[in-house]
Amino acid sequence: MSAQWVNLLNFLSYLGVSLPLMGIGLWLFMRITPYKEFQMIGEGGSGIAAKATAATAAAYALGGKVLALAIVLASAIYHSVNLVDLIVWGLIGIMFQIVIYYLYEWITPFKVTEEIPKGNIASGVLSAFLSTASGLLLAALISY
Repeated sequence: MSAQWVNLLNFLSYLGVSLPLMGIGLWLFMRITPYKEFQMIGEGGSGIAAKATAATAAAYALGGKVLALAIVLASAIYHSVNLVDLIVWGLIGIMFQIVIYYLYEWITPFKVTEEIPKGNIASGVLSAFLSTASGLLLAALISY
């Protein structure tokens, strides 16, 4: 088999593992929040200002989580020696992203899970930045 076919098979194998890991991480995040992100985002265009701001806050928070998961998984892909290694480090990264989410919820003087449905865009943006920053740190730890 030529090297190009081997590379293509490796690409498809890693893609076939990393996309479900991304989906699992996203699904877990959406299970631990008391609001329904996709529903809120979908209703944001209804013309009602309160729903639009809540949708924006939810989109920022969820987008930050997606970006953070992608950063962690990208590092796991880059540094893994095989698919099992990718799965292990991907799951560890997802688990610690969730732990960091709970720490953030615990240490802030407000509850993000209450602020986002109220349309607090600043809370959603801060949540996105924290997710992204923690994703970068976790990615570096995976490579260590």
